[in-house]
Amino acid sequence: METLQKLEILSSAAKYDVSCSSSGSSRMNTPGGIGNAAKAGICHSFTEDGRCISLLKVLFTNSCKYDCAYCINRRSNDIPRAAFTVKELVDITINFYRRNYIEGLFLSSGVVKSADYTMERLANVAKQLRLEHKFNGYIHLKAIPGASPELIHMAGLYADRLSVNIEIPSEPNLQLLAPEKDFQSVLNPMGLIKTGIEQSREERRIMRKSPVFTPAGQSTQLIIGATPDSDRQILTLASGLYTQKSLKRVYYSGYNPTNLYDKRLPALAAPPLRRENRLYQADWLLRFYQFGVNEIVNDTNPDLDLEIDPKLGYALRNPHLFPIDVNRADYHMLLRIPGVGVKSAKMILAARKFRRLNSANLQKIGVVMKRAQYFITCNELPAASVQDLSPERVRSILTMSERRKQLPDAVQLGLWG
Repeated sequence: METLQKLEILSSAAKYDVSCSSSGSSRMNTPGGIGNAAKAGICHSFTEDGRCISLLKVLFTNSCKYDCAYCINRRSNDIPRAAFTVKELVDITINFYRRNYIEGLFLSSGVVKSADYTMERLANVAKQLRLEHKFNGYIHLKAIPGASPELIHMAGLYADRLSVNIEIPSEPNLQLLAPEKDFQSVLNPMGLIKTGIEQSREERRIMRKSPVFTPAGQSTQLIIGATPDSDRQILTLASGLYTQKSLKRVYYSGYNPTNLYDKRLPALAAPPLRRENRLYQADWLLRFYQFGVNEIVNDTNPDLDLEIDPKLGYALRNPHLFPIDVNRADYHMLLRIPGVGVKSAKMILAARKFRRLNSANLQKIGVVMKRAQYFITCNELPAASVQDLSPERVRSILTMSERRKQLPDAVQLGLWG
């Protein structure tokens, strides 16, 4: 098979993996080397399926010994199969980089022959790029569950980020859809990567030129909608991975209906993209807004409200906490106000040292007053709060405002027949 045919098959097969990052690592160019990596990220382009990427996103092979119900590359599917050699993939990456087509590599793979066989080839791609071609650009590799610790460690010495995909949020449902897999085979390499990062950090404190292990950390992917797992189960798992395995990111991928013949899978017409978006918003609250899982979802509300964002949902479920006095509240409570972000909360704390803040000051700081006005008090604020109105009324006002934004201009102006 020609290299171009392989590239077409294997880049298309990689589109279902969304845990494709392009930042978090800093590496300067070296004399005689190629490229660099920056923590702030690199240029972006768009794939055929609409996802924004900045890397050559490809599989080493789409052949796989597993028969996971949700995967297009499952061994029982009759699809074109292809596999690169290490040299082919290294040459493609370098040539694409020199032509300014890409600024890094995202490399995943089906598991062929064995986990060690596959992991060795992925690690060798990164090793040859770094050592033989002096490639300093960004490299993201998949750590194959079941691979030996030595191979995962070798991969981490040459890759910026490693990721191990859990895919299904609960083990019973993973056993149903992928009976050849289990959670432990995924959690074990996550633990190895975490330990490697911590050891590397300690070694570099003693000796600055010690090799860096996976400088951009590790990530994983969860498929949303292929199983009946609730958002509470999903976010509880994600929160545990952040705290126990020190993950940088958990990616949420709306299940793209494939393998429709398999009756274990739900009959979806399209990926649940709105639910995916709400989970990302909830994930942001966990990582940056000091929220706990039980504040976002609980026994009474195990799933996120698809009509409103999770932070607004929290505020409407807890009207007794509001309105919050922005001139007195601490940082923790400021972050719970809809319309107040991390940056604006910090600016409020800094600004109120010099004066009592009013609504004009808050607008200049960047607070979204259309939302926040129902949940705050300040030096002057004429609007009624959530206590004066009901949570249902505030919800109706805010959701109606969002719907108007989505309507065509003619409809908003009343120019329909």
